[in-house]
Amino acid sequence: MPIVIEKLTYTYQSGSVNAFTAIMDVSLTIHDGEFVGLIGHTGSGKSTLIQQLNGLMQPTSGKVLVDGFDMSDKKQRAKGRALVGMVFQYPDYQLFDETVYKDISFGPKNMKLAPDEIDRRVREAMRLVGLDFDEFAEKSPFELSGGEKRRTALAGIIAMYPKYLVLDEPMAGLDPAGRRAVLAMIDDFRKQLGCAVVMVSHSMDDIARSADKVIVLRDGAIFASGTPAEIFSRSDELYEMGLEPPFAARMASELKRHGFRLPGGIYTNEALADALAAYKGGDLNV
Repeated sequence: MPIVIEKLTYTYQSGSVNAFTAIMDVSLTIHDGEFVGLIGHTGSGKSTLIQQLNGLMQPTSGKVLVDGFDMSDKKQRAKGRALVGMVFQYPDYQLFDETVYKDISFGPKNMKLAPDEIDRRVREAMRLVGLDFDEFAEKSPFELSGGEKRRTALAGIIAMYPKYLVLDEPMAGLDPAGRRAVLAMIDDFRKQLGCAVVMVSHSMDDIARSADKVIVLRDGAIFASGTPAEIFSRSDELYEMGLEPPFAARMASELKRHGFRLPGGIYTNEALADALAAYKGGDLNV
């Protein structure tokens, strides 16, 4: 069963003079195994929306159903929350134990798994995120670099085998090589665990490279939803919203303005390279 959001509205300080509606009448479905990219300008409601998915916030109106569990109901919320793993933008908020091993094992212990299974999951999670067990297991998480902290926080969620993995700006502050490494990790454990991924990101290139579906939020509502090709073909509209399309989409658009006859739907570097190679070979003409 999927995550189903029905006419979701969330208002901060509802009923007060300071009331502010961050999400308005949002409906969407997140299917099993799907990679959903969530984009939008600052203040568009992205963080508020993803916090509804594991019950950190409950709707002012509407419903969030995780595999049929109503996240507004306290008893059902606990069952739904067990299916959703969330990694916040700042990993320091999720790290608290004495060692990396203890931190990653916290979730599996709360699931009352057998010690052997806990150990297996910790080792597997560390392998998936690229943390050498012998080097990092007994380190304090607070002695780690920013990238290592992010990997540890991610491992702690992976060890619980979530059906849905929700990531809030997982590549924030990383250089291009670091971003590629994190995306490769996400792709790896998505294939191995079969989980769906919902990722908030300001990097359109990262979304273009990985997402099956892209949802664009604008002022708390869904502005557009579709495949990366469908969304990133609307570069002018994204620019108007303060969103910079992927490099390949921008370059293709600029080349077209200068008379190059390139095919539509270019949004990845690979597609741009193929189009330019065909152009050089004489298949595309000014």
